[in-house]
Amino acid sequence: MRALGIGLIGTGYMGKCHALAWNAVAPVFGDVARPRLAMLCEVDDALAARRAREFGFAGSTADWRALVAHPEVDIVSITTPNAFHAEMAIAALEAGKHVWCEKPMATSLADAQAMLTAARAAGKVAALGYNYIQNPAIRLAARLIGEGAIGSVNHVRVEMDEDFMADAEAPFSWKSAAQSGHGALDDFGVHAFSLLKVLVGEVAQVMADMGKPYPTRPLQEGGARPVETHDIATILLRFASGASGLVALNRSAWGRKGRIFVQVFGAKGTISFDQERMNEIELYTAEGRSDLQGFRRILTAPVHEPYDRFIPAPGHGLGFNELKIIECRELMRTIAGEPAHLIDFETGLRIERTVDAAARSFREGRWTEV
Repeated sequence: MRALGIGLIGTGYMGKCHALAWNAVAPVFGDVARPRLAMLCEVDDALAARRAREFGFAGSTADWRALVAHPEVDIVSITTPNAFHAEMAIAALEAGKHVWCEKPMATSLADAQAMLTAARAAGKVAALGYNYIQNPAIRLAARLIGEGAIGSVNHVRVEMDEDFMADAEAPFSWKSAAQSGHGALDDFGVHAFSLLKVLVGEVAQVMADMGKPYPTRPLQEGGARPVETHDIATILLRFASGASGLVALNRSAWGRKGRIFVQVFGAKGTISFDQERMNEIELYTAEGRSDLQGFRRILTAPVHEPYDRFIPAPGHGLGFNELKIIECRELMRTIAGEPAHLIDFETGLRIERTVDAAARSFREGRWTEV
């Protein structure tokens, strides 16, 4: 594969994560050309230049449109706040670039549809940052479910909790503004739907409730502003397969740092996973002697690909940034026309349709078709 020219827009939490992935993908996997880090964009020239030096990019700019148009850029990593995803992704695709956009796809279903339309018209790869599905533990869980290890799935629960919005005195930020989306439902709840997609399948119907634990937040300049998003969401699910489910989301849950607790219940057993213990799953199978039945903890190891690309010893564990490196390699596979484990804009739009249906369900107080 020819070395790809990389453009990165945004250098915050996820921007740095993308930069680490682009720097590491070649030495970790050893089967791709090292990407050329061509151009980086930040909100002002000084910050852009500093981040370019830190992250190893050849050039920098404060104009994201200049980055999108740059002839050395083949793929654009978009790691900006949610409200900017659609405009930037569409512009990049129309300029003939591949796109790697962080989740959520957009802050409205109409914008997400426009992004997919642009991707189809451009004929370029357009992928989304759902790196939790890349975890070797999640891949193992999906394989076990597909092989029938727990029988036919009849129910699934996902609890996703963090506490970055738990402090009632934290000042109003873009995450509490309506232009950022619905709140917990799409800000991070889309990760739950990505896991459900690879583990259980398509969601057919939803029934949702959402809540605001703090109706107002203080402003730094004094006073307060009403909170326009919902930090809590609970969604009942009916899957196309006939299984039922529950997703519970809370980004104001004191003490929870990165918890995504998944339980998949089947006719012959159960699989559970907790993102705060991301290198293991628990498997229960209703077989053998009843007095010896119990959950079996399985630690990820080199036998669970692509763990072996990082560490030659079992039980040592991968981290969040390693999942992004795996996702980066899957993106490069897609660009090369190879089979890949990735959520593209086509699948991403189905996730956005689930989010939109849940929001409509909350407004209308009824079960809603996806």
